Amino acid sequence: MDARERILKAMDHEEPDKVPSFEISIDNLSICKHFDENYVFSGMVKTFGDTYDLCKGDVESTTKTILMATETRSYMKNTLNSLLSLNKKIGIELALVPFTGYILFPMRCEKTFFIDEYGRIFDLRFNPSDGMDMAYFRDGAFKSFEDYESVPKLNPQHPRREKYFKAMKKVEAGYQGDVYIIPSLWGIFEPVWQAFGFTNFSKLLSRTKEIKKIFDDRGEFALELVKTFIDWGETGTILIFDDYGYKSGLLMSPKLYRKYVFPWLERICNAAHKRGVKIILHTCGDVYPVFDDIVNAGVDAIHPIEPTTANPEYDIFNLHEKYGDIITFIGNVSPQDLSDKDPKYIEEYTLKLIKQLAPGGGYILSSGHSINPAIKLENFLAMHKILKKHGVYPIK
Repeated sequence: MDARERILKAMDHEEPDKVPSFEISIDNLSICKHFDENYVFSGMVKTFGDTYDLCKGDVESTTKTILMATETRSYMKNTLNSLLSLNKKIGIELALVPFTGYILFPMRCEKTFFIDEYGRIFDLRFNPSDGMDMAYFRDGAFKSFEDYESVPKLNPQHPRREKYFKAMKKVEAGYQGDVYIIPSLWGIFEPVWQAFGFTNFSKLLSRTKEIKKIFDDRGEFALELVKTFIDWGETGTILIFDDYGYKSGLLMSPKLYRKYVFPWLERICNAAHKRGVKIILHTCGDVYPVFDDIVNAGVDAIHPIEPTTANPEYDIFNLHEKYGDIITFIGNVSPQDLSDKDPKYIEEYTLKLIKQLAPGGGYILSSGHSINPAIKLENFLAMHKILKKHGVYPIK
């Protein structure tokens, strides 16, 4: 059974040959070094700085140069190979490529930051203590509805997206089923509030006509991009990033999610399902008050069921008892525990997840978010040691 078959079988609530695994990202140099792989974003901060200097501070030229450099066949191939090779060595079956916003789809590139196509500002930082290059969300570039309206609408069929999609599929084929790589996109809520910053976004919520227009723009874009992925050849699953909560609750009222966000999420799921494609939703925080809405929208799998929220009811084991037959759970080994606890604790918790959630399918092992720089190598290895030893079906 190859990686794609294993993932899709688990999402069909059937037992594959073994429990599959997934990580959104591995931003940890000790893990990369252990598996003799380069970190996928190494040198990013220096590249931006050098390019800006080479262009003598001309932002338009800097942006154009970076876009051209990251669209070459060699760059795309090397970047994708770096991602897939690390996953293969670890034994992670499911990997993803983001096809909206963030580093791969900038709108404006400066020396120490960039603005992505949604209008989100990310600072570029190099940490000398661990050698990591990272991009951190800072704020939104739009201060008003008029700012938002002044930029061109996003294009789902942008040639850059198609180039990356074709490169993704070509590189994946070279791994002969060891890793299944899928397209991902930011959803509806997160790119709206982040493009304005939370203060300006909160003010916009009182301007019903304008905020609805923005949400509808993002919903329509996400829907058309999902359809476009399928037209380009995606036949398995697509992941949507859209954080609805934080550790103590939702970032917006359930009423407003139901008004502006979930109708689009349902349309996206329906469009994908009509073409035989499944939808994975990544949403952080405590989303317990709207969990029924997420399920009813048609989401096939949810990640990561963050294990460190303040709500004891938002617990993967409790949720599995209620929803285990209708949605696949992906998660939820806490990154905090992977950073702070000892390997024995990680082994015991990973084993608990496998024994209680994996029988009958419908479970994919993952951290409770992603693998950040603070995570201990020995704990990460302990999690995967238990998966290899105890994640073979039938689960005993």
